[in-house]
Amino acid sequence: MTTATARVARPGHSAPKTSKNARSRERALAWARRAPLLPALIFLIIVTQLPFVVTLIISFLNWNSLRPDQTGFAGFDNYVQVLTNADLRQAIFTTIILTVSVVLASLVIGLGLALLLDKKFIGRGLARTLLIAPFLVVPVAAALIWKHALLNPTYGLINGVLTWIWSLFGSNTPPQPDLLSQAPLMAVIVSLVWQWTPFMMLILLAGLQSRPMDTVEAAQMDGASPWDIFRHLTLPHLRQYLELGGLLGAIYIVQNFDAVFTLTSGGLGTANLPYAIYQTFYFANEYGLASAAGVVVVIGTIIVATFALRTVFSLFKKEAAR
Repeated sequence: MTTATARVARPGHSAPKTSKNARSRERALAWARRAPLLPALIFLIIVTQLPFVVTLIISFLNWNSLRPDQTGFAGFDNYVQVLTNADLRQAIFTTIILTVSVVLASLVIGLGLALLLDKKFIGRGLARTLLIAPFLVVPVAAALIWKHALLNPTYGLINGVLTWIWSLFGSNTPPQPDLLSQAPLMAVIVSLVWQWTPFMMLILLAGLQSRPMDTVEAAQMDGASPWDIFRHLTLPHLRQYLELGGLLGAIYIVQNFDAVFTLTSGGLGTANLPYAIYQTFYFANEYGLASAAGVVVVIGTIIVATFALRTVFSLFKKEAAR
């Protein structure tokens, strides 16, 4: 009797051990799959997160490299100064104007180009390649092209064209506008629009090519005009793509430094917040204040990136539901 009871009891006692062993094997397999990613994760943390933590710590310090003996804890004074200092407040305002102007102009022009490239015509592949080219140019090189090859008042292409047009009317004194000194912020905006319009065009072109064409064909058979199709079908379908392009563009343009530094060196009211941080750090040697301004830029970028990720996930869900 005792032996039979023992035999019956053994399977019951071995079941928990079996489940524990199974869970242990699952954990081991999970770690085995994740292990190859650990070096990249550690590298990413060291390269990105540790410098940000150090910047966050410095932002609470009153630290000027010219007065190292007066370094101390400043609390939130640096953040208050970022929002109250006239130069930094103007830099924030310039950053907002620059970002909104470039994003809106790039979206409108990119939408027009995407609508054109969505049509079938001879040489569409070549036209698409040429329109994408500005986005592939290195930002500093793009700014140098605009500064010297296009906007230079003496030998720039724009003034050369104006001189040629003026000569057709028999005038010997053609205008020589210097846009970099007369409208510097507009010059920066135009150069950035030229560079970022292809990015918006690609996103919107992808949205156009994912339209349900059966709905468009049904609307055409019902006698809907091209404008009605665009307003009631195409534009609502592109809403999330427009949001995604605007959010991603804003993330990058908020942090833009190359165009401002190369075209105007931050002069004549074109200094945005990244350039103001550069000036505060390298010229004023205010490490704490510059770090606080940098943290403000990062916080703003994270807020915009959060909305961008939500838009991306909603697009993925919509595509998965089809």
